[in-house]
Amino acid sequence: MAFTLYKHAWLWIGSEDEEPQLNQAECKALLRKGGWMVRNTYDFDCGEETGFWNVVKDSFGGMEELSSKMRNQVRRSMANYEFRRMTREELLALGYPVHRAAAEGYRVKAAVPTEEDFRNDIMGGPENDYWGAFDKSDGHLAAFAKNIVYERMCDYSVMKARPDELSRYPYYGLIYTMNEYYLKECGLGYVNDGGRSITEHSNIQPFLMQKFNFRKAYCRISIVYKPWLAVMVKVLFPFRKWVPVASVRSLLNQEEMTRL
Repeated sequence: MAFTLYKHAWLWIGSEDEEPQLNQAECKALLRKGGWMVRNTYDFDCGEETGFWNVVKDSFGGMEELSSKMRNQVRRSMANYEFRRMTREELLALGYPVHRAAAEGYRVKAAVPTEEDFRNDIMGGPENDYWGAFDKSDGHLAAFAKNIVYERMCDYSVMKARPDELSRYPYYGLIYTMNEYYLKECGLGYVNDGGRSITEHSNIQPFLMQKFNFRKAYCRISIVYKPWLAVMVKVLFPFRKWVPVASVRSLLNQEEMTRL
């Protein structure tokens, strides 16, 4: 099974529609290898509202599917920027200032990644698809995306833009171009911006649903904890709205999703 340990949690790596439902024995077997919890999301796009979802788009309708205001904004974006695929080396050379500026601009403050963190993230995994929004006037990088392509879907894993560029709409043309490429040119079944946010540090998912007709693909979620962590979650859960530590509050937000 394609689960990996990330920040003390066992998570599925692969196409979301292929994640199986784990039983207790399988979860305990993973926890014996390490980690504090196993998060299992399954029954992808189940057709009924649950506490967890992925934000997906499974068709490309061109400019015609967008509102008139959005069409104008996409065109303005394309007038300002060139959108193209990048090499890993280009992203390593140009991407960190964009990544840092984006992190510093988050509504919910978090630790700003170091350049070493950024390089390790890019170099630590397999070769992915990288896209950039390059300013047409001087060629600087305004935004980038890192995507993971599977057999029938593309995961929009990371999207970052400089906050001082947002008034020139770099995301609009970047997302439109990637949607066209993966859904129309490559013929993939869907593109995915990932699961429901537990930190709420970014507005990208509401933006995609409101502007580009992404939708919620509901699924089911369960979490199995190490015994000590299960006790902590049970004790703190009634007080989750008042917990001051962001990482603990995110953990309790995630637990709430399993109870909806």
